[in-house]
Amino acid sequence: MIIRRLAFFLFFLSVFLLYKPFLATTTGDEWLPIDPADLKMTSEPKAPGAPAIYLYRQVDRKDQSRAGTEYNYLRIKILTEEGRKYANIEIPYYKQDASVTISNIRARIIRPDGTITNFDGKIYDKTIEKTKGVRTLVKTFSIPDAQVGSIVEYHFNYDFSDHYIFNSYWAVSEELFTRLAKFSLKPYPEWSVRWAWPAGLPPGTDPPKQDPDKTVRLTAANIPAFQVEDYMPPENELKYRVVFIYSQDFFEQNPVKYWRQFGKKENDRLESFVGRRNGLEGELSQIVSPSDSPETKLRKIYARVQQFRNLSYESKRSEEEDKRDKQKKTENAADVFRNGYGYGRDLTWLFVGLARAAGFDASGVLVASRNDYFFNDNRMDSSELNSSVALVKVDGKEIFCAPGTAFAPFGLLPWYETAVKGLQLNRDGGVWIQTPLPDSSQAEVKRTAVFRLTDEGPLEGKVTLAFTGLEALSRRQRNFKQDDEARKNYLEEVLKDYVPAAMEADLKNQPDWTNSETPLMAEFDVKIPGWASSAGRRALLAVGIFSATERHMFQHANRINAIYFSFPFRKIDDVTIELPLDWKVDSLPKDQDQDAKAAEYTLKFEQKSGTVHISRVLRSDLLMIPKDSYPALRNFYQAVKSGDEMQIVLQPGASAASK
Repeated sequence: MIIRRLAFFLFFLSVFLLYKPFLATTTGDEWLPIDPADLKMTSEPKAPGAPAIYLYRQVDRKDQSRAGTEYNYLRIKILTEEGRKYANIEIPYYKQDASVTISNIRARIIRPDGTITNFDGKIYDKTIEKTKGVRTLVKTFSIPDAQVGSIVEYHFNYDFSDHYIFNSYWAVSEELFTRLAKFSLKPYPEWSVRWAWPAGLPPGTDPPKQDPDKTVRLTAANIPAFQVEDYMPPENELKYRVVFIYSQDFFEQNPVKYWRQFGKKENDRLESFVGRRNGLEGELSQIVSPSDSPETKLRKIYARVQQFRNLSYESKRSEEEDKRDKQKKTENAADVFRNGYGYGRDLTWLFVGLARAAGFDASGVLVASRNDYFFNDNRMDSSELNSSVALVKVDGKEIFCAPGTAFAPFGLLPWYETAVKGLQLNRDGGVWIQTPLPDSSQAEVKRTAVFRLTDEGPLEGKVTLAFTGLEALSRRQRNFKQDDEARKNYLEEVLKDYVPAAMEADLKNQPDWTNSETPLMAEFDVKIPGWASSAGRRALLAVGIFSATERHMFQHANRINAIYFSFPFRKIDDVTIELPLDWKVDSLPKDQDQDAKAAEYTLKFEQKSGTVHISRVLRSDLLMIPKDSYPALRNFYQAVKSGDEMQIVLQPGASAASK
């Protein structure tokens, strides 16, 4: 206890020397003193117009084999009415991952007059969407009576389970300007460690240094706010951050030698796991027939491997649960086949072994996913090669497969493993290769609608959504743990998101959520009230029925970051509208064809027998576009928006016109 108090004393003394004169604070919660000037400040010249800023941030992490921790301290100054929202605290975490928990949350508010109130309210678990399509679990709570000029501060611990020490990093950038930030890491002593800052450091910041006691420290001041934009590269690729790279066996400074050693080690593991070819021939005879063509054989092997229970998609289990359920240990590919289950990499390597047993040239490939950051082999961080795929040569062509990824169709990798660097393993340490980027035909959304327009203006009818390739894969993965009702709600919301108007949608079929080789099909009864509007003696019918997702794309004239699409895609709309009796088409819009080579938009119209037919195709084969090309991309999507906003002019029948 004496040592702990002495440590606290030294801690407060160091802050005192840094902060100048202070007001008195409460005791017992490790609160730092308050500078009276901070209470009086009304703006930050280095962050003009900022709704709030971080006066101070602190991260102290301790990596150890048991009970590692990370202490976080944050102090926020509210500068405007908009900034009051930062009194609604959100602490991200992963509830489904028992490796990380949050403890010792403390918070308080200091009003402009210096009065202090400690937070004693409830803390909730919540799922939020930080950016489009990216969901995060948070601990959330609100500090009441947050006035403009107040200071909100809180601190808490991340607690890590045993051996959860190899994902250490400092997030130097945050969404608010930071006046001062301090970081420290006490590395795990049994392994070698080095550190890197992939996106650089804030201007004027000295690189991290290690003290004699082995603690690594960084101090940064005047850190710019990180600005989020839609369709930008992963935040961790752009943010100032420091990553720590551990190595258990070797610590090599030369990237070529590092990856050669790593590749040899991983290849030995693969070969040991797969075993001799004849060890799987008995199982292979249950899957393929001698008369099968080579590709048919490979497809059958792939389908069989995907039928095994994939432990990577199950909740993390304790050792006690494994013992209770008598889960057998998996040491090689034959064990996987015999037990009927394995983790994703086990299944991928089993596929490689079965393919070899069938006479194919099959390799294991370690790849780096691109959904969180982009791989750089010069960082020499083997943990970034975080997934495994198989590469098989069939009739002179190379086929990449992901049998360890649930719901991945044959020959198609999940989007975050496409167009990435991978290490194809061999006994010499491996060779670097690039996984292919699929074209837009392999990620398709088709919306087929048959509507009837009523005299009163609503559209009523049936809509079928068909998701294929990557579009089906991502939706099946997102919903595989949901029940039927949750899946129904999800698909109905997806359809509603496509339509730029209030609507009613009722899912009528039971989509197949499990078959990776078939499209995900959803059929709806739909009603869109007031879709046709009256214009004197005529009626106007908007043509962009499923255009909502493109309506607000790239509205801003300026761009900060490069533009990044997760994968190429194609959207196809086939819409037939039956007009009321005696209604006629007065005029149709002009067909549109905007062909920008890597992206294309077509819109065609046809009328016959009392119906109007609309065909719309939006194709994008883009991945990364430099911000200098943003004006051209923006112009393209402005043309899409203009086309979708065109209207068909209708002449109502005599009975409707008289109403």
